[in-house]
Amino acid sequence: VQLQASGGGLVQAGGSLGLSCAASGRTFSQYAMGWMRQAPGKERESVAVISWSGHSIYYADSVKGRFTISRDDARNTVLLQMNSLQPEDTAVYYCAADKSVPALTAVYADYWGQGTQVTVSS
Repeated sequence: VQLQASGGGLVQAGGSLGLSCAASGRTFSQYAMGWMRQAPGKERESVAVISWSGHSIYYADSVKGRFTISRDDARNTVLLQMNSLQPEDTAVYYCAADKSVPALTAVYADYWGQGTQVTVSS
């Protein structure tokens, strides 16, 4: 599975951004997908994870109620809609794939996309 993330950018606090991750490979629907982020000087953290079926979803406490993860298996795409963005959301965001939801929540993945920068100005 190859992953290509896009959609980052600069936004003011309170604004919204949508990230997209396009996956190649016929087995995309068999994988749980996740979005991770890493801010300068901080460890990489799991932000949102969605199971292969879409029925199980995990959000970090810091983004609950503001971020929404979804997947479109017909288009091999996973999305992250980010609303009410805050300066502390500034980070490089990565999409990742693994067959295990717990693995992704622990910031472990078999496949990683390149990062996309999200910057939130105050």
